[in-house]
Amino acid sequence: MADLTLPPSRPTLADRWRRIDKVWLVAAAIPLIVALFDPAGTIPVLEEAATSLAHTGIFIVIAVLAVSYMKATGSEALVAKAFEGREARMIVAGAALGGLSPFCSCEVIPFIAAMLAVGAPLSAVMAFWLASPLMDPAMFVITAGALGPDFALAKAVSAIAIGALGGFTVMALRRTPVFIDPLRETPVQSGCGCGPSPFSGKPEWAFWRSTERRRVFRDTALSNTLFLVKWMLLAYLIAALMLRYVPSDWIADVLGGAGVMPIVMGALIGWPAYLNGYAAVPLIATLLEQGMAPGAAMSFVIAGGISCIPAALAVWPLVRPRVFAAYLGFGFVGAVGAGLAWTVIA
Repeated sequence: MADLTLPPSRPTLADRWRRIDKVWLVAAAIPLIVALFDPAGTIPVLEEAATSLAHTGIFIVIAVLAVSYMKATGSEALVAKAFEGREARMIVAGAALGGLSPFCSCEVIPFIAAMLAVGAPLSAVMAFWLASPLMDPAMFVITAGALGPDFALAKAVSAIAIGALGGFTVMALRRTPVFIDPLRETPVQSGCGCGPSPFSGKPEWAFWRSTERRRVFRDTALSNTLFLVKWMLLAYLIAALMLRYVPSDWIADVLGGAGVMPIVMGALIGWPAYLNGYAAVPLIATLLEQGMAPGAAMSFVIAGGISCIPAALAVWPLVRPRVFAAYLGFGFVGAVGAGLAWTVIA
């Protein structure tokens, strides 16, 4: 009898291209482009990026260990308890836990979909949505290391405040046309393959007693190390380019000075220019050195964090466009408010 089994098809050029991590590709291309157009600047750019990355190394290690521990113990399961009880309490808890949980954007989608399915109010979910992309344990450590603990703490407080602002606003306006029937009929599923946390129920703090939890700790540490190093390397290379080639007067003219306008400009530029919550940190540090106003720096990281593609994709698949527009509106208003507050404090 003839063997009708077809041999596996060879991957096409398009398949190979899709498998390439574009962040590593861009990071590799930057020094090559510099070498092509400014050979004398290649070594200084690489040295600046390497020095900055080495300085951040200890904070990357602390961030990786913190996230890996939370994943391995299953402590993410505690987040679900924020969506129980009185609505006002749920809003406050959702905003607070949104800034503490290490959920990535693709984990948020199935988690929030499950919460909405069991009747959690949109107000509490909105509070969590707004706070979650702005701060987590790893981001706090990285931000504190590069921009100082005061900036990191102010951003964390801003994340909780913006979450509460969105949550209580939704609760007050829940009977208006914007928030009536807010969910899509068939929520789109996440396509990144990240999936929810592997553990549920009561956390096991001594995770090393379980072989499976030790595996989760190891895999999470490896994946997060590669993720952070990848994005931080790209960010420091871009920052090195800015230090060498972008006149500081340009930054000071657009984003420097006093008043509301630099803060509004920081929020507006943060929407399209934001790469990643971690990559934004060294870029902001460089912009501050070149004359960016402190309030503009805060509005940039807040507005960009809420509107960046990973954060937006955690909201768009589940709600109707009018609710998504409200989510972006809360982010912009909150970013300007956080920038104004940081201007007074800093």
